[in-house]
Amino acid sequence: MKKKHKVLFVCLGNICRSPMAEAIFRDMVDKAGLTDCFEIDSAATSSWEIGNPVHHGTRNKLKEVGISTKGMTARKLTKGDYARFDYIIGMEQENIRNILKIVERNDSEKVFRLLDLSKRPRDIADPWYTGDFETTYQDVLEGCTDLLAHILKA
Repeated sequence: MKKKHKVLFVCLGNICRSPMAEAIFRDMVDKAGLTDCFEIDSAATSSWEIGNPVHHGTRNKLKEVGISTKGMTARKLTKGDYARFDYIIGMEQENIRNILKIVERNDSEKVFRLLDLSKRPRDIADPWYTGDFETTYQDVLEGCTDLLAHILKA
């Protein structure tokens, strides 16, 4: 794998789902010995949480499984991110609509939901509203596993 794959995970506030995906995916890539082959980041479609740390529910869930979110803070998606990243992964359909508005595109093959590659494509519920960080973790883990497999066979 010679090309550096650039992956950006996106959700509404960049404090729950997208940083969870960033941290899980980074951990998977590290464990596979592929760190030098990837650039991984996350962003928000809103500006509500900019500069804030990862939500304590996400931090706690990831700490349970030995994954750190140290140093991660929320940032907003920019139009320039479209040119920079190969994959721009939303957590739900509403994120996809907002991503496409921000990057000023009607459609794009590089923009899709994290679970679109799974056997059961679906939105990932926002644990900020549901309080269910375990289900979000399981969904994000499934999506990240499928995404890494997809990138490696491409």
